[in-house]
Amino acid sequence: MTVESVKPAAPGAVQAPVLREPPLAGGAVPLLGHGLKLVRDPLAFMSSLRAHGDVVRLKLGPKTVYAVTTPALTGALALSPDFKIDGPLWESLEGLLGKEGVATANGPRHRRQRRTIQPAFRLDAIPAYGPIMEEEAHALTTRWRPGETVDCTSESFRVAVRIAARCLLRGEYMDERAERLCNALAVVFQGMYRRMVVPLGPLYRLPLPANREFNRALADLHLLVDEIITERRTSAQKPDDLLTALLEAKDENGEPIGEQEIHDQVVAILTPGSETVASTIMWLLQVLAEHPEHADRVREEVESVTGGRPVAFEDVRKLRHTNNVVVEAMRLRPAVWILTRRAVTDTTLGDYRIPAGADIVYSPYAIQRDPHSYADHLDFDPDRWLPERAKEVPKYAMSPFSVGNRKCPSDHFSMAQLTLITAAVATKYRFEQVPGSDDATRVGITLRPQRLLLRPVLR
Repeated sequence: MTVESVKPAAPGAVQAPVLREPPLAGGAVPLLGHGLKLVRDPLAFMSSLRAHGDVVRLKLGPKTVYAVTTPALTGALALSPDFKIDGPLWESLEGLLGKEGVATANGPRHRRQRRTIQPAFRLDAIPAYGPIMEEEAHALTTRWRPGETVDCTSESFRVAVRIAARCLLRGEYMDERAERLCNALAVVFQGMYRRMVVPLGPLYRLPLPANREFNRALADLHLLVDEIITERRTSAQKPDDLLTALLEAKDENGEPIGEQEIHDQVVAILTPGSETVASTIMWLLQVLAEHPEHADRVREEVESVTGGRPVAFEDVRKLRHTNNVVVEAMRLRPAVWILTRRAVTDTTLGDYRIPAGADIVYSPYAIQRDPHSYADHLDFDPDRWLPERAKEVPKYAMSPFSVGNRKCPSDHFSMAQLTLITAAVATKYRFEQVPGSDDATRVGITLRPQRLLLRPVLR
C-alpha cells in the first residue's frame, strides 16, 4: 500500500465550513467518565463511536479526550505537524520505554534517532537477516511434538524475541530471557492499559498486590536490557548491528549519546517489537486452526514455490496468498489497537475545532473493521488483498505500521518474519484447539488471545 499526503481542498473551491465542537459520546459516569466502558468492553466501545460522528469527545476521569473514527481523519492526524506523539497511551508507556527512546521522543531528537536506527531496517539490509529468520522459524516447528499441546503465548514470544535479539542485537539471548520477557510484558502491558483508561494517579503507587507485581515486572524488563548492554560493552565486540550503532551514535553536538538514551533505545527496539510481533504470531496460529482451508492454501502455495524443500527467506516475495493471510489477520486482530496524539497548537480535524494541548485517541481495530470501509467486514478473507480488490479499500483504512514520520521502521522486517513463520508452520502442521484453550481477545496495550493452546498434527 502506498502512503500519500492528505491534500487540502483547492483554495476557493468551496466555502470553508463553520468549525464546531465535537459531540460528547453517551454513557459517561461520574468521576470515571467513559473510562469504565473502556475497561469493560473497550473494543466494542471504540467501534461504536463512528455512529456518533467523525470526531467525538470522551471523558477519561477529569480529562476530555477527542476520538477520531474515520480513515481519512486518522491519516490526517498522523501526517499533520499539528499533532505529536503524546497523550494517555504514551504517558503510560514512558514507564516502560523511557522518555529518550525513538518510540516516545519528538522533534529533532526523534529525527536523529530514526537516522541512527533506519539503516538496520532498510529494504536492502533485511536479506542479511534471512538465515536467522529461517533458522528460528524451522526451529519452532521442530521444537513442537505432534499431538502434544503447544502454549502459543510462550512459543510466540520466544520466536519473536530470539529473532529480534539475534538479528538486531547480535546476542545469544536464549529461552530463559525470552521467558522472562514474556512473563514481564504480560504484567506490564496490562498494568499500563489500566493506568491509561482509569487515571487514578496516586492510587497506583500504593503497595497493593497488583501494583507490586507491576513494579517487579517493570524492574525485570529494565534489568534485562542492562544485561544486554553490559554484555556487549564487556565483550569489546563491534558487530555490524543496531546495538553497535547505538553505542557509537552521536548527539546533536557531536558527543556520544547518553547511557539513558542507549538504554531507552534498546528497550524500544526489543520490547514493543517483540510484543506486537508475538501477538500477531498468536493470531496467525489461531487463524490456521480456525480456517484450515486457508492453511491448506498456504501449504499448497509454499510447495508450488519450493518444490518440497524447506521454505526459505528468498521465497517470501513469491508467497502472495501467505502474505495476504498475514495482512488479513492483522486487519481483524491488530496487535496495536489504540493510539494517541496530542495537539501542539489550536487546530482542526475535519469540521471540528481541536484546542492546543488536547489529547486525541483512535483505534486501528475499529478503523480496520469498519463496515463503511469493508464489505463483509468481520469475515476472514485474505483475497480482499488481491490487487483488483485491495484498490476498493479506502485510504488509511489499513495502516498496520502507521504512516508519516511515526511509521514503524521495522515494517518490512516484521512482514518478512511473519510470512516466513506462517509458511513454515502451515506446511508442516495442521492445528487443533485443545480443552482449556481460550482464543477470546485479551485486551491490554496490545491484543492477543487469552490462552491459546493448540495441538499440532503432522500433515
